[in-house]
Amino acid sequence: MDKLKMQTVNKADEKFKKLAAMFPNAVTETIDENGEVVRAIDKDVLMQEISCKVVDGNEERYQFTWSDKKKSVLLANAPINKTLRPVRDDETTPTGADSEGKLYCGSGSVDFDNTENLYIEGDNLEVLKLLQETYLSKIKMIYIDPPYNTGNDFVYEDDFAQSTEEYLENSGQFDEDGNRMVQNTESNGRFHTDWLNMIYPRLKLAKALLTDDGVIFISIDDNELENIKKCCEEVFGESNFLANIVWKHTQQSKNDEPHFSRQYNHTLVYAKMKSSLPNFYFKRTEEDNKNYSNPDADPKGMWRSGDVRSPNYRKTLRYTITAPNGNIIQPPTNGWRWSEESLRDKISTGEIKFKSDNSGIIRKIYLCDQPGRTPENLWEGQQFGTTRQAASLIKNLFDGVQVFDTPKPIELIKKMLEIATGQDSIVLDFFSGSATTAHAVMQLNAEDGGHRKFIMVQLPEKTDEKSEAYKFGYKYINEIGKERIRRAAKKIAEENPETKFDGGFRVLKCDSSNMKNVYYNPAEYEPSLFTSLEDNIKEDRTSEDLLFQVMLDLGVLLSSKIEETTIAGKRVFNVEDNYLIACFDDNVTEEVITEIAKQKPYYFVMRDSSMANDSVATNFEQIFAAYSPDTVRKVL
Repeated sequence: MDKLKMQTVNKADEKFKKLAAMFPNAVTETIDENGEVVRAIDKDVLMQEISCKVVDGNEERYQFTWSDKKKSVLLANAPINKTLRPVRDDETTPTGADSEGKLYCGSGSVDFDNTENLYIEGDNLEVLKLLQETYLSKIKMIYIDPPYNTGNDFVYEDDFAQSTEEYLENSGQFDEDGNRMVQNTESNGRFHTDWLNMIYPRLKLAKALLTDDGVIFISIDDNELENIKKCCEEVFGESNFLANIVWKHTQQSKNDEPHFSRQYNHTLVYAKMKSSLPNFYFKRTEEDNKNYSNPDADPKGMWRSGDVRSPNYRKTLRYTITAPNGNIIQPPTNGWRWSEESLRDKISTGEIKFKSDNSGIIRKIYLCDQPGRTPENLWEGQQFGTTRQAASLIKNLFDGVQVFDTPKPIELIKKMLEIATGQDSIVLDFFSGSATTAHAVMQLNAEDGGHRKFIMVQLPEKTDEKSEAYKFGYKYINEIGKERIRRAAKKIAEENPETKFDGGFRVLKCDSSNMKNVYYNPAEYEPSLFTSLEDNIKEDRTSEDLLFQVMLDLGVLLSSKIEETTIAGKRVFNVEDNYLIACFDDNVTEEVITEIAKQKPYYFVMRDSSMANDSVATNFEQIFAAYSPDTVRKVL
């Protein structure tokens, strides 16, 4: 049996191996900071291999950099010893308020056993790393609304003062309050640097999660628009830029602005691989179709006239056309839109018809041939919602209390979902805030019968003690997000009684590894010590905690169906109909092993120390060889 690693992959090591395989002559040895001889990449040799022009030293060239950028890249690559722990508490959340006027708020999951949605609490950098194996190339759409860096908001504090070894060991642990955010004021000498150090590694990790035809939408205002666009061009590639959507978020002018009233925000849109991306379309409305008619009873249906002129001058497209009455029709200045042969074909099919007086031609664009309406890059508040409407919606959801100051309207996110996702897509928001994205996913599923799944990620960020949210019992933003999903799901169900949709979510909390520290630092201990250890699992961890860390390690979706059974008195988990079977109880007997082997799982996992006796350990492999030789066996 193989031992599970139970930690995230070291991306730098993976990239090193790929480079070494492609350019073996660039592999060398050097001395690290500890005086040890280690393998390394010779930059000069590598540059000679991949370019006919080597840029070196202070030679001028286009580049985008900032203080600590190299460490920011390290932050994205470095592994962490963390896990996601499930929170099953799915008690029905009462509505209304208690005797003190404080709103009730449940802490845990809703419909844990059946839902395919996830709500993850923790630092999104750590969560994105934990999702790398399980959700690699599986996310169809990402939407994020990160801190805008206005000078009044917060950014994640990523500590570059510690050494690489310290970081790898500590992996960015929370303080005792679970708080890792600091206010980034304009007086800070690292104002832009700290923000870039925060956003850059998260974008790098996010890209890996996208499907090849996946898309990311990033809301931002003017403060960091240029910087985040440059970040995205480095991470996603300039060629994968799709649009800068300008959203007019308010209809009212702001007289308190000194020079210009800001009525818009930006949403940058990037594809992971533009060449794999299908065209985007909005659903057509009556307004979109008002110019279509069928005055000539065309059997193909309604049509409108289209342009017959070439947009650019081409001499070969300047030819005359002979009308049925013999009239010679001269070409437009730039020529016709089609070659002479193509035009004849369109006349024969009826797509091109002659005017009644034979003075020109008419191009028919049929409504039945229109898959939808291509989205514009200017989104008006009347159609896509405004900040005032968003605030009003969440206030109504929370019984008249304004628990969140800057929510996005669900119509805005719904339109993104409409053009960028299919009915079974997974949608990720790792700055989820008030969980507007989850609300929009549920709303769209209820409207079109889709089965989109959401993954929300939110740090347990404290609410302002002076805020309405805090006064009414919401001490952390994640509490608001979870409660918003509960209330939104209830409202959607009431408004769509005939429609089934997934209104639940599994709560997972980012925490330290389930494994004891000795498990990860074997070099510090004598081999004999391991033989004397009774267990390598932390005492406060449950079997379900272990199951979810195993699922992360093996790349099993965290939304997978989990069935719990009992075999010979032992608790056994069956994930996705025998894809993974796990048993973490003590004193596992041959009877238990045999019954599990007979189910022929793809994976079987158990604790290394849980076999009842030496006989079980001796016969383990023989049992699986007899009943399920193809099962991959792993131990903790």
